Amino acid sequence: QVQLVESGGGSVQPGGSLRLSCETSGFSLNMYAIGWFRQAPGKERELVSCLWKTEASVADDKKGRFTISRDNAENTVVLQINNLRPEDTAVYYCARAWGSCLWDQRDFDSWGRGTQVTVSA
Repeated sequence: QVQLVESGGGSVQPGGSLRLSCETSGFSLNMYAIGWFRQAPGKERELVSCLWKTEASVADDKKGRFTISRDNAENTVVLQINNLRPEDTAVYYCARAWGSCLWDQRDFDSWGRGTQVTVSA
């Protein structure tokens, strides 16, 4: 059974950091890319970062603060967010896509339920 489970969200002050985890099961990360998305209230869902094997990519406006990597557990993909801003407040989701990161949301076929990130003073 394919599963993606996010964790690590929470409430932080501006300037803080969070480490979001996406634990996967039922498929191989050698065959699927993992993307991290977020959706803020009233806004469209956006893809913020993607990992295909060892190839990591981050949206241009998030480079320098967002880092995606594979955990030592091998089946977990981590999104590290530093210097958090109030505008980073959103529900963060991970999803899988066959093959490489094409940055098209339609490529992602299985999703987790999300983890809430709230940034406020």
